[in-house]
Amino acid sequence: MNPWIVTVTLVLYMGALVAVGLWASRRTHDQSDFFLGGRGLGPFVAALSYSASAASAWTLLGLSGAAWVLGVSALWIATGATLTMLIAWFWIAPRLMHWTRQRNQLTLTDFLADHASGGKRTLLVGLVSAIVLVSFTMYVAAQFQGAGQTFASTFGWSISGSIAVGAAIILVYTLLGGFWAVSVTDSIQGVLMALTAILLPVAALVAVGGPAGFVAGLNAVASPEQLSFSGGRPGLIGVGVIVGALAIGIGTFGQPQLLVRFMALRDDRARRQAAWLTTAWYALVFFGMVFVGLAGRILHPELANPEALFFTLTESLFHPVFAAVLLAAVLSAIMSTADSQLVVSASVVSHDLGLARRLPGRQMLVTRLSVAAVVVAAVLVAIHLPAQIFDRVLSSWIALGSAFGPLIFWRLAGGRVDAGAATVSILAGYGLAIALPLLVTTPGMVVERLVPFVVAALVVALGRQIKGET
Repeated sequence: MNPWIVTVTLVLYMGALVAVGLWASRRTHDQSDFFLGGRGLGPFVAALSYSASAASAWTLLGLSGAAWVLGVSALWIATGATLTMLIAWFWIAPRLMHWTRQRNQLTLTDFLADHASGGKRTLLVGLVSAIVLVSFTMYVAAQFQGAGQTFASTFGWSISGSIAVGAAIILVYTLLGGFWAVSVTDSIQGVLMALTAILLPVAALVAVGGPAGFVAGLNAVASPEQLSFSGGRPGLIGVGVIVGALAIGIGTFGQPQLLVRFMALRDDRARRQAAWLTTAWYALVFFGMVFVGLAGRILHPELANPEALFFTLTESLFHPVFAAVLLAAVLSAIMSTADSQLVVSASVVSHDLGLARRLPGRQMLVTRLSVAAVVVAAVLVAIHLPAQIFDRVLSSWIALGSAFGPLIFWRLAGGRVDAGAATVSILAGYGLAIALPLLVTTPGMVVERLVPFVVAALVVALGRQIKGET
């Protein structure tokens, strides 16, 4: 890949993102603007920014690499992500939008701590804030690692230097415009990712000889386990593999950077339109990347790093100009998640923990300094604690979904739960999601992914207090 073509493309692309940040800075005057865009999010921006934030580097790099390794059973991962997205948009979104708007709540922590007071509220807010900050630092580190790999593989830079460059670019436009900058740039990035999910699978399909060549080629190079929808596992073990893959989607229900999109929606009409746009985007991108992984197994059966499959196919199948555009799509996936999580992290430090209230008149300064602090922490983690992108992101994804998801469902269904029980539920979900993968290894990781959510839900149910009004 010609580095000059890539450089020009990326410079133009980054310049456009910074320009969006400058534009958004004129619309950002207070914390409501910085965190929720003044609750004026339209359907197109809501759908694409949600989708791009949910997908991140793990879809383009991690999911395609997972499909290369696992084979056709990776389809269950895409299916689980799509199904849980539908539940989020068609059940959670309308309820959360109206709940938080009526109570003028700016963050997910405000919602989770609703009805709590005194010392119990302080403990609950502190716990939620700590979980979000730790998880997002690891999550953002994974995105920076993906950016570092992209720059390093293209320009031959060191991983450390590449991570620093990627982080600096994300930091600049996030600091400038907050939620508006993040949402608009994420929309641009969502379009790029969707184009990638069309161009790369089509090119790969042509390269393997069409549908017939794809089937014949996959049968020739894949193992029996990779050709099995249950990963070659029989009976109940095979069911466990399938359920475990579907359960990856559970994380959707507890992601603050996704849920704030619902809180920021303009109205119900925008929500309905955005839900259908998101559905189409998910089907295109998630299943497209699984196909890329399977076709990549045919075209490159010997690959040292499966997560480099995207770059390998891009370089071998496209003219350098198109390859540069697709490379920009990878950076899009990385930035679209990292920037959203930085805004949420800033809201935790300045709003939830009350740091901005302790420094009256300097709320926006505190908010922006919070963004910078999380960036520095994530860069240090990415450089000094390297890990596979898919594994690191998946760990934080499941942990957040298990910690917050059950409580969100219960509250929005009309139930009321004691603050103490809510705290125990969050601790159980998060703690088990972190501990179980270290203690056990089950087929499809079904226990590690499903049990934390179920246990947290049981705690909520046992500690419930039915509300006297709906």
